Amino acid sequence: MKREPQYLVARRGVLQAGAGLLFAAALPPLPAWSVSPDHYRIAAAPARARLAGPDRPETDVWTYNGTVPGTLVRLRQGEPTRLLVENRLDQETTVHWHGIRLPNAMDGVPGLTQPPIRPGESFVYEFTPQDAGTFWYHPHANSLEQLGRGLAGALIVEEREPMAVDRDLLWFLADWRLTEEGGIAPRFGNRMEAAMSGRVGNTVTLNGRASEAESFRTGERVRLRLVNASLARIMALRFEGHSPVTVAIDGQPCDPHEPAGGRLLLGPAMRIDVVLDMQGEPGKRYAVIDDFYDGLAYRLTELAYEERPPLRTHPLDASLDLPRNPLPEPDLATADRHGLTLQGGMMSGMMMRGGVMQGAGMMHGMMGMGGGAAWAINGMSMTGDGHAGMEPALTFQRGRSVVLKLRNETAWWHPMHFHGHSLRVLSRNGKPVPHRQWQDTVLVAPKEVVEAAFVADNPGDWMLHCHVMDHQMAGLMTVLRVD
Repeated sequence: MKREPQYLVARRGVLQAGAGLLFAAALPPLPAWSVSPDHYRIAAAPARARLAGPDRPETDVWTYNGTVPGTLVRLRQGEPTRLLVENRLDQETTVHWHGIRLPNAMDGVPGLTQPPIRPGESFVYEFTPQDAGTFWYHPHANSLEQLGRGLAGALIVEEREPMAVDRDLLWFLADWRLTEEGGIAPRFGNRMEAAMSGRVGNTVTLNGRASEAESFRTGERVRLRLVNASLARIMALRFEGHSPVTVAIDGQPCDPHEPAGGRLLLGPAMRIDVVLDMQGEPGKRYAVIDDFYDGLAYRLTELAYEERPPLRTHPLDASLDLPRNPLPEPDLATADRHGLTLQGGMMSGMMMRGGVMQGAGMMHGMMGMGGGAAWAINGMSMTGDGHAGMEPALTFQRGRSVVLKLRNETAWWHPMHFHGHSLRVLSRNGKPVPHRQWQDTVLVAPKEVVEAAFVADNPGDWMLHCHVMDHQMAGLMTVLRVD
């Protein structure tokens, strides 16, 4: 199947004499909307896309620069960038550069860090990416609908030295709820869904299309960047006949390791970089299965091997370690310790009254958008996308090490995203987390307790919220302040 070149991320070609190793092919041309490698113009505007397959009708979507996903933004670690965002929608918007450690004024939260971008207006985001890795960008205004209609794109910050791979690929995964006629199903913010698992769709796309197969050559080594841009769908990906090795999570390098049970667990907004040694037989196909939801497994795509002879007969003998990013290491011995408890939702035994979570029996009725808050953190709810005057739940002294204990008292999964920082995940239910895993979006299972640490070195008011967008909009959001 023809591959969209915009989403083939590759690095400078280097042919290693003797070994015959091709380090990632030449970079594709910069997108038309990029003025220079450090200056992008990105327009949020309506467009049409064929999401569900060549035989299905086109869908009216909202896009960045007319494509789903939006323009691939490629930046260089440690080099300043300037991104001009134009709003051609009929409603206000912003852009949040998810996972990037940047100045607070550039974080894209309306009211809290910037005025919203009104229709017909623009806003310039300027920052210097400290970390290399896989990130993405999306709105933070009416984010449930805007993201659900397609506003999302990948952002890749290149390492200074490329990894030894034959190809560097991006799989930008998104979940859509489509009607039989191909339109996006209406009624965003269903109150029952808001109190449960959120708006899970009926169509999953890979780089903006339903994928039947992705082409590979036997013997090649591939770096695969996985991005879950879904509103609510959690994914657990199995690569039939293959053993992916995780080398980075949420843009931050980790100790290379095979995932537990061979499944890559990818909550909304999470990213995982894996290395795949393609050792399948020429001409054969191997399924990639998402089986997170019981009884609802489906085939995301297939790894389709070309008939050509193998590129090499044995896996490449090269390091899988990525260079570490300049993250400050928290001092656990002197760290300040705080707790955040996630509450609410259907079957929680809690209910909302006057914006405060109170004990009750079973939480009844439909709660969420238009019906009050359905969720809370430490007993308090903040609904919507962010606004001026949001009081912080916690305040940290700048430069201090902090340990956060996230306690999920609900019956539902929550990918908790902390803006402006990365968190070193220490333990889950008291059991140490191996492989030095840093994340900006921590997936917390029902009734689970997660400990994570960071250095509060980035001043400002920062959102912490669930990235199941219905949950955020219905109260599972707070502000953490670094003074």
